Amino acid sequence: MPETPQLTPEVTWAQRSSSSDPERNYLYVNIKTPDVAKSAADLKITANNVSFTGESKKGVKYHVSLDLYAEIDPENSKVNHTDREVELVLRKKELKEEYWPRLVKDTQKLHFLKTDFDKWVDEDEQDEAGDDDYANNFGGFEGLDQGGLGNIDFSKLGADLGGGAEGAEGAEVVEGEESDEEMPELEGDSKAEGEAKSSKIQEVS
Repeated sequence: MPETPQLTPEVTWAQRSSSSDPERNYLYVNIKTPDVAKSAADLKITANNVSFTGESKKGVKYHVSLDLYAEIDPENSKVNHTDREVELVLRKKELKEEYWPRLVKDTQKLHFLKTDFDKWVDEDEQDEAGDDDYANNFGGFEGLDQGGLGNIDFSKLGADLGGGAEGAEGAEVVEGEESDEEMPELEGDSKAEGEAKSSKIQEVS
């Protein structure tokens, strides 16, 4: 029998970055492997590499190995295997505000590797993406409520941050009002002092 032909699946990716929050410092990678059952797939994730091998129900064998640009944290990464693709949320190991310049170490353009424009947000605009952005990305993953990326209520976090900001502004306004009330008294005192000084000068003269 002829050997099953091996194809490299299409891989799409996007990313987010954070220098302080591990939950928002990740890679979103999709390996397009239609009709490959989870039981027929071999997925390996290490700190520096992601590899996938699997055979579809139609006899197509897929294989891809990605040597990553930098290290990830496999223990805090997530997988969702469907009949159409394998979705990965890979947490970057280093907390850093800057984006990775590319997904893999290889500087050559890989024909099968593409940017996932549906999920991509520019580095300087990721804060504007809002909390829904994260919820939509992780919503379909199994085991998210087991901890890791799923145990943060981003909408609630955003509300807390917003409330804090409003509170700070409110405090500034109150302080400003108090200062405004005091100012006329100070001006009045100065004026009274000025009049007293001028009357003394007249008496002397």
